[in-house]
Amino acid sequence: MEYPQTVAELAEKLRQGGYLADRGLATSLLVGLSLHRPVLLEGEVGVGKTELAKALAAVFGRTLIRLQCYEGIDTNQALYEWDYARQMLQIRALSERDAASDQAVDKLFGPKFLLERPLLAAIRAGDQAVLLIDEIDRADDEFEAFLLEVLSDFQISIPEIGTIAATTPPAVILTSNRTRELHDALRRRCLYHWIGYPSAERELEIVLTREPAAALALSRKVVAAVHRLRELDLVKPPGVAETIDWVRSLEFLGESDLSAGAATDTVGAVIKDRDDLELVREQLEEIISGARAAGA
Repeated sequence: MEYPQTVAELAEKLRQGGYLADRGLATSLLVGLSLHRPVLLEGEVGVGKTELAKALAAVFGRTLIRLQCYEGIDTNQALYEWDYARQMLQIRALSERDAASDQAVDKLFGPKFLLERPLLAAIRAGDQAVLLIDEIDRADDEFEAFLLEVLSDFQISIPEIGTIAATTPPAVILTSNRTRELHDALRRRCLYHWIGYPSAERELEIVLTREPAAALALSRKVVAAVHRLRELDLVKPPGVAETIDWVRSLEFLGESDLSAGAATDTVGAVIKDRDDLELVREQLEEIISGARAAGA
């Protein structure tokens, strides 16, 4: 399946998959897909960076391959590893004479014993995959440099097997929450887009797209309350994902309105830090009162 030729077509396709992309984001994505350039998405936690890659894979019928970055991740965990347990079983099954032969050694390092990790899987899948490199800012500088090389060539060399290259590169989405600054070399390799918190109107539209059965009045008040929460000095301000979770929680409990009592019972759906929770509870009645007035 080919990707759309226009920004409007891509935005509409994503909308059909439940993701609302503004024109700037859709433009960056279309250029990246068309020119085989990685797209680097930065923004606050919960604004939809990871969800974009999921939606892209879903609406175009591609395989989503996710590389979750974390402190200490190394190349083996990202590329490939040998299945040492199976290799040991194979060695034990061979006679001492057979195990010492060159042919037996070669077989131990063949495709049968190769464990695919996300980058190798994406290279092999090529344009039938969407590669999500999630939270690249959590990895260290050395891994970032290694990743830059892979994204430049989309090929790797395995000494025992040879070079494996992608015929056509996969679509690549990188996300960062800016826990550290990424190197300029990686940024130059990518197209860049910042995803900020949406306006109240836009966020309401997102909520109703993701939760079409949700009551409009309730959703509007929840969105207004979340926007007021973001004005507080919180350690972890709520993202759009938390707004959707709050609406889902209230709907599940059968609440038709955002009362102070309902908000108190379900605030854990939107606030995920103890200090933040104490601060919010002190002001929750005022926040809900203002949200009810704004959403009336």
